[in-house]
Amino acid sequence: MDQEGSLLLVTLEGIDGSGKSTLHTALKILLADLDPIFTREPGATWVGDSVRRAIAEQIDPVTEATLFVADHAAHLATVVRPALKEGVLVISDRYSDSRYAYQSVTLQGIVPEPEKWLRAMHNGWTIIPDRTFLCVLPVDDALTRLKPDAQREHFEKREILEKVQNNYLAYAKAEPGRFVIVDAMLSPEIVAKFVADAIQQDLKTGKKRGDKKRSPE
Repeated sequence: MDQEGSLLLVTLEGIDGSGKSTLHTALKILLADLDPIFTREPGATWVGDSVRRAIAEQIDPVTEATLFVADHAAHLATVVRPALKEGVLVISDRYSDSRYAYQSVTLQGIVPEPEKWLRAMHNGWTIIPDRTFLCVLPVDDALTRLKPDAQREHFEKREILEKVQNNYLAYAKAEPGRFVIVDAMLSPEIVAKFVADAIQQDLKTGKKRGDKKRSPE
């Protein structure tokens, strides 16, 4: 498949409960003909195990954030860069935007200007996605899709998710050519078909970052 000149790195973002992981799974079927690599952060590398442990044990926000960055670096080195070098489409469930959106909230009051600090750690070596589909829905609706409050991870609280979603929306406003806002209140089937069709169309026309895409209605 010749994808030269077209998008190769697609990311799925959104707060917990937005349905992005369900979307990720659905795309494996809808885009099977493209033979893409489906991956995720954290969890695509052994470093992801350390991230999960840090989250579960709530060791320290700085430790957690730096482990996320380490996982991202390993992910790029072992999965993303090799695939892109071969011209293979990569679709990742969460990527660097998750870190900026979430850890800039959990690091508030601990690190001065946390988002600036996080972005500085990525400058010069990360790869910016060609297209990012951002699943958006009311936080209260997202919470109904999660485990009971007592079983949730520390960043799955209403006050944190509200700030995280606001961060995401700010990123989408700043980069309208890369981000596509998806109404996550629509049925999973409609969302998956829209995203799959959008990716297919981008590949067909050779569109890349900077070319706007309408969200589903």
